[in-house]
Amino acid sequence: MSAAQIKQADDGILEVSGMLAFNCVTDVLRLSQKFFSSQEQLVFDLGGVEKIDSAGLALLVEWMVMAEKSGQSIAFQKTPKQLLDIARVSGLDEILPIVWLNSYKYKIRYRK
Repeated sequence: MSAAQIKQADDGILEVSGMLAFNCVTDVLRLSQKFFSSQEQLVFDLGGVEKIDSAGLALLVEWMVMAEKSGQSIAFQKTPKQLLDIARVSGLDEILPIVWLNSYKYKIRYRK
């Protein structure tokens, strides 16, 4: 498994790849901080995430807090099943701003 990386695509979407696990989330948080001052809307594409654990879920929650503090909107797309399972067990699945992609349409689910 590879180290986590965040790359900004031409369309502004932040593509996350590698592991979002206990041993690396601090580094990923550090890598992500620059995006919280440069964009009005943050969309994290998690399709390249190879492994995620509860620390990775905590990172996503921290990103939500950071976005709220800086007045930015945030959403996650292509969320791995492993993340959705952990979020469901943790009771956090209802608060994650997840973009569900259906062919040509998408919607962001926000529940508070």
